[in-house]
Amino acid sequence: MEGYYHTPESVEEYTHLAKDVSGIKLIEQIEPYLKASTTVLELGSGPGTDYEIFSKKYDVTGSDYSLEFLKALHRKFPKGDFLHLDASSLITDGSYDLIYSNKVLHHLTDEQLVESFKSQKEILNSGGVVAHSFWKGQGSETFKGMFVNYHSQKELVNEYLNGFEIILMNEYQEFEPNDSIFIVAKKVG
Repeated sequence: MEGYYHTPESVEEYTHLAKDVSGIKLIEQIEPYLKASTTVLELGSGPGTDYEIFSKKYDVTGSDYSLEFLKALHRKFPKGDFLHLDASSLITDGSYDLIYSNKVLHHLTDEQLVESFKSQKEILNSGGVVAHSFWKGQGSETFKGMFVNYHSQKELVNEYLNGFEIILMNEYQEFEPNDSIFIVAKKVG
């Protein structure tokens, strides 16, 4: 996960490119499962668009692996709560009702994604929920120095979401019809 997101220039470039991208439609799908007191951990807060949406209603903690993104987040949200986290190991003392990411976990290898879901289960409160979007497809590639791992719905359910009950799973369009998957699952046990 080194590379693109780790320079001030690339963070500025990405923030500009993503200025019109918002996870509001994804967040609206999760809201029926959330209470006003819900604690949220956002993985890969990036420019803070979804963090800002969550912060209007919930107790949200943002995170990123990129120190450059964290610097930018602290400037944009001086009172915000942000953690420097690796999305695969999630070493934190916190526990949460919801763990959310919008096109972040596709930067993990298959092995890292398995570890991430194990770690997420450990830091979720009883009955907690995960909600993540992925690029749909097969295989992986490196784009602008970023590793991108594609997934199918079947693969996500059968290989990664052990210990979770699927609440919602759908395909949606980010750029092309059905190029993305959104999955919401509840911690079991």
